[in-house]
Amino acid sequence: MKSLDTMKSLSQCGLGAALIDRDCLLLEINEAGGRLLRGRGIPGTSLREIAPAFCGTLPSEEYCNISFGEYLRQCPSPEVEGLPAGVRMVVFRDARNDICHDMLMCAINQVSDSVILCDEQGRVFLLNDAAARLESTLAQEIVGRNLQDVYTVKNESDLEIPRVIRERKPRLNIRQHYVTKHGKEVAVMDDTYPVILNGKVVGGFSVMRDWTQVDRLNRQVIELQQKLLGHDGQKRRGGRSPLSAKYRFEDIVFNSAVMRACMEKCERSAKSDSSIMICGETGTGKELFAQGIHNASHRADGPFLAINCAAIPENLLESMLFGTEKGAYTGAERRVGLFEQADGGTLLLDEINSMPLALQPKLLRVLQEGVVRRVGGIDEIPVDVRTISNINISPWQAVREKKLRPDLLYRLGVVNITIPPLRDRTCDIPLLAKHFVLSLNRKMMKNIKELAPDAMERLCTYSWPGNVRELQHAIEYAMNILPDDALVIPREMLPDHILHGNSEEAPGWPEQRKSAIVRGSGVKMGRDELTRLLQANGGNITQTARMLGISRQNLQYRIKRDKIDPAKPDGNV
Repeated sequence: MKSLDTMKSLSQCGLGAALIDRDCLLLEINEAGGRLLRGRGIPGTSLREIAPAFCGTLPSEEYCNISFGEYLRQCPSPEVEGLPAGVRMVVFRDARNDICHDMLMCAINQVSDSVILCDEQGRVFLLNDAAARLESTLAQEIVGRNLQDVYTVKNESDLEIPRVIRERKPRLNIRQHYVTKHGKEVAVMDDTYPVILNGKVVGGFSVMRDWTQVDRLNRQVIELQQKLLGHDGQKRRGGRSPLSAKYRFEDIVFNSAVMRACMEKCERSAKSDSSIMICGETGTGKELFAQGIHNASHRADGPFLAINCAAIPENLLESMLFGTEKGAYTGAERRVGLFEQADGGTLLLDEINSMPLALQPKLLRVLQEGVVRRVGGIDEIPVDVRTISNINISPWQAVREKKLRPDLLYRLGVVNITIPPLRDRTCDIPLLAKHFVLSLNRKMMKNIKELAPDAMERLCTYSWPGNVRELQHAIEYAMNILPDDALVIPREMLPDHILHGNSEEAPGWPEQRKSAIVRGSGVKMGRDELTRLLQANGGNITQTARMLGISRQNLQYRIKRDKIDPAKPDGNV
């Protein structure tokens, strides 16, 4: 089609079209183009002065603002016959709705309130970043699905959005409890509105405030008031201790089955006063679970104190735990120990396997008899304290290596909870990565939307010896070195040690070290080696994944990516 006919056809479709020369001077412009450029597109005028973004050799993704509220965007140009040398066609369109949508989405993702929008049939149309963070989910997991399939309301008959769509009127300040598809319980205070256009209900949306956050802020205000009034740090009768735990179970991000089982065990054990030992590799978040257990217990209003047994010298550790009487040693003053300060609450003993063996019998006596004797004192002081201990190696390994007394292990580990390493729950990695991006956006004043697909692929195939903490640091590293206007984290921005191979070993139990090494070889294995291993196992994906020490999901991803047919000897699809 010749240029003038093409420009006329484009104009009938509402698209602007112009012919420009090498210097971006306008030679011809169609009727729609003249309207879109608000009469400024006169032949002989330089397009650089009106829409400089359109002067590149490739279609630009930039918005061109020609006047207030007027935006244009370039379109791909069709093939045109008979254009003189150096002359090309530029096609553009009205982009006011596009930029309005993008600006509103940017704004809605920065607000602290959660927003969920549904169409008239109750299908999720939009979920902002705050809602994804509140519910520990990824937007793509639920967009397009019906609300009834995603959420279960507790103690109520209906979800709010379907109700306002049906009744055609808003419902404000409604406190609602619901459970997400991953089993996370959420408590919110929401305002819900129908969306009515031209007299027809086309959808509904809720603006939700995390009630746990509101409740937490209220408690912080009360604690500050107590301190301003001269609170001495001790628990007042009927009040909440200012020495409180920060994290709750809802702050722990996951969607894997193995973490759900671990969380259920924590939730059940939180109801009793039995001592709990939390086992897990470094970086798995043991203290988050300890704080969550405290805040879910009947001791939540009592103090929560923590001490790292590896960071304190033996003589100082004893006086810190049990307190001192004046004159117990040179310079000693009468001081209350952590057990007395934690009375009515919880004491976390971090890295318990680093506590000196000579001190462990004294700890055992406090646990058994519920009384503490200060260093240099003779009085026995009753204490009501629940103990939670953390350990980063197998408890029985600690006993074998004479780092932990067996009798103390039985007393501290009435309930044993093992936090799975990140490499055993790789399906949590995309959700955790999104969570860290959203959290760091606020801290670093950035607007990162996501990780590039190849960056996420690398995160999902790395062995993570440093677990969740290492993943958080990797995301923070990438966001620190990204340009301020970047929207996506590309693969090359990940830390070098993650880009160029797995760390040699993961800390922790011997069998986990071995598993990490095998996993590393599975990640690095090429297509031919993987094909041969699949054939050796008769195409059995589960057995092959077990041999490689990776999840079945990861192996299926590799098979799909490398286009391998496990049922064929050559593996070719």
